Amino acid sequence: MQTRENSTQELKNENVEKEERILTKRDVTKSWWLWWLSVEVANSFERLQALACCISMIPILRKLYKKEDDFRAGLKRHLQFFNTESTWGAITLGVAVAMEEQKAMGKQIPDEAINSVKTGLMGPFAGIGDTINWATFLPILLGFFIPLAEKGNWIAGIAPLFIFAGVTCFVGYNTYHFGYNLGAKSATKLLNSGWLNKIITAASVLGMFMMGGLAAGFVSVSTPLVINTGSTVFNLQTDVFDNIIPGLLPFVTVTGVYVMLDKIKRNYTLAVFIILAVSLILGGLGIIA
Repeated sequence: MQTRENSTQELKNENVEKEERILTKRDVTKSWWLWWLSVEVANSFERLQALACCISMIPILRKLYKKEDDFRAGLKRHLQFFNTESTWGAITLGVAVAMEEQKAMGKQIPDEAINSVKTGLMGPFAGIGDTINWATFLPILLGFFIPLAEKGNWIAGIAPLFIFAGVTCFVGYNTYHFGYNLGAKSATKLLNSGWLNKIITAASVLGMFMMGGLAAGFVSVSTPLVINTGSTVFNLQTDVFDNIIPGLLPFVTVTGVYVMLDKIKRNYTLAVFIILAVSLILGGLGIIA
């Protein structure tokens, strides 16, 4: 009984906190647009996305802190190192906006606490965004339009750009506001709940499934080798691979490239030259076609 009363009281307290707001939805939206438009064009090797983070906070800090010294301190606070995935990771900045608002309302929130929360949340949510957006959604989108582009459909060449931008913009807008409405405590509880890890796992499985389908459809590797046993001639490709294990060579190729990228620390430029060299050598020897 006591537990229920405590839970009810906590919910009431949370609702009271949610009603005590200085910022409007328009303020948060303006902050989001500044983040969205600057996140990939204001990077630096030293602090990565910190400048974009600071830019997005300008209208928030300007409204919250009337004293110039407090405003400048807020700008410096958000110039610390920051790096996340720009859409799902926008939850982190939404949480930071909520913490800045609480700080301006008199809550005892040290500067270090805001940066600590940002640092703690940016990695996990970046993992979600990278998995869902870049490893799952984008390959599926490209896999749908590539066959159309190969047939000369010019719309298929630009459609993925607009669709991907539109979807990620929609997701980022909502995650930014979601983070603001959650606040720091709720965001931490969300991460600890475990269901986000299930989403990452499911998206990873779907992404690998789609990459397997794309590899089988678009990676073309065959061999012209034949085995002459005297009375019978076996063509390795048509008589063995295509009949027993169709798509074996494309699978071996993709797996080999994956292992190679892991060994060379994902140096894609080096990988391209290695693939080119191996292809020329094996093609020259008549092993692959």
